[in-house]
Amino acid sequence: MQRKEALKNYYETHDEDSRLRSRHGTVEFLTTVKYIEKYLKPGMKIIEIGAGTGVYSHYFAQHGYDVDAVEIMEHNIEVFKKNTQPNETVTVTQGDAIDLKGFPDGAYDITLLLGPMYHLYTEEDKLSALREAIRVTKKGGAVFAAYCNNDMTAYGFLFGKEGIKDDSLHDLIDFQTFKLSSTPKEVFTLYRKEDVDGLMSNFSVTRLHYVGVDMLTRFIKEAVDEMDDKTFEIYLKYHFSICERPDMAGATYHMLDIFRKD
Repeated sequence: MQRKEALKNYYETHDEDSRLRSRHGTVEFLTTVKYIEKYLKPGMKIIEIGAGTGVYSHYFAQHGYDVDAVEIMEHNIEVFKKNTQPNETVTVTQGDAIDLKGFPDGAYDITLLLGPMYHLYTEEDKLSALREAIRVTKKGGAVFAAYCNNDMTAYGFLFGKEGIKDDSLHDLIDFQTFKLSSTPKEVFTLYRKEDVDGLMSNFSVTRLHYVGVDMLTRFIKEAVDEMDDKTFEIYLKYHFSICERPDMAGATYHMLDIFRKD
């Protein structure tokens, strides 16, 4: 199964737009927005590569920023366009993160790469996506690249959902390292921080933050969804206090690597 076919099969049957809008899903969204806003200034231009249905693109466009979005899946682009409000300065173009032809060098202050690294299966494609994201970013601009965590997936799927009992899945698991297989068949590519560090060693950038954007929220998602507003506010305060701590940041389903183009 090829990458684009795998993505089509997944995103046409999963409501990605709603995932970030549930109470537990907003933890990932609010954390990502909080860190992006650390580097945003009025008048800055944003590109979101792999924008999906446009949750982040629309948010920043509605807050007065010019946003150019790139998305590979036609289904997602249709939803993106339906969600666009009249006051938004936002464009969406069909394109692939590994080849942003038509987008000039150094055009954007903020570059969001919040989805593509989830679905790239070769080292060449991963490096191409990062290289393109860096290319279109202004010198001194910030890039936000998101990854899925191998080990939280192992905890949640292999043991939490007892996937380990399914013998047919054992060929997807390295029982020495517990690194899980990442191919178009599994849809999602999984990383450890050492994998991210290895990729980034190829580029002239400076890391600004390495963040666990949802931490263990998905393990207690029912409790989070049932929190009243006051409890949820305290939960977010706790979450923000631990999401960059080196001893805690790996306990997350989604990781956000934030770096400056030197």
